[in-house]
Amino acid sequence: MARKQQENRTFEIDTGIAEVVEESDGSITLMVNGVPSSNNVPGQPERLEFEYMRWIAAGVEELTRLDRPEDKPRLTHLGGAGCSLARYFAHVWPASRNTVVEIDMELAQLVREIFDIPKSPAVKIRVGEAREETNKFVPDSRDVIIRDVFAGAQTPRALTTVEFFEAARSSLSKRGLYIANCGDHSDLKNAKEELAGMLEVFPHVAVIADPPMLKGRRYGNIMLLGADFPLEASQQLTKRLLQGAVPAQFKDEKWAREFSSGAQSRHDD
Repeated sequence: MARKQQENRTFEIDTGIAEVVEESDGSITLMVNGVPSSNNVPGQPERLEFEYMRWIAAGVEELTRLDRPEDKPRLTHLGGAGCSLARYFAHVWPASRNTVVEIDMELAQLVREIFDIPKSPAVKIRVGEAREETNKFVPDSRDVIIRDVFAGAQTPRALTTVEFFEAARSSLSKRGLYIANCGDHSDLKNAKEELAGMLEVFPHVAVIADPPMLKGRRYGNIMLLGADFPLEASQQLTKRLLQGAVPAQFKDEKWAREFSSGAQSRHDD
């Protein structure tokens, strides 16, 4: 079926409108329904222009240590958009296998056309709804799950419940890491409630975000981490988080428990 292209490099997709914006620095920004969803630099998969993606990359690399020659990391990316992180990890970890779960088939096809994304099995795009696909995951079948799913400015509730966290954790290996991009407002209600649910499922949790966000001064992104092993910030992780235009901090389990104290965990309806 021929794709219907509109003016200014906009495209009709299953969930609305995608726009491809060529930036002055040579990068390409993918907008989905008016929201910046990904930014890729042609020929430079190691460049991540979005700060929160650099925080995720630093957390995954420094906390899991899956970069040994004998490792063949299995990463699942819930939420695809421009596949920036899948493209990144396929580059820095050549032996890795990245599965991207994207609900929008037209968007998945468009992204394959406009970005230099490695082919399967390095990067496989699986069309489906993230919660439904997570429920199908086989135990001990992946080493990293990155949740970066938004409907507008909010993550769908079904991806924030105790039951979802249980499904995610059961599919992870013992050295596996779950990390989620949580968009939140100044009350930080979403992050607190998600952490409360994660604490019912994961033995260890942690948080990565910039100080103004943690103080509730604006809308922004908070990274929520869960694992079966203790999550501790190394000097290298701390150094990487402080780099860039928006320095971030790693907050340990004790901080996360105090931060989410009193919040109600979410459950499936």
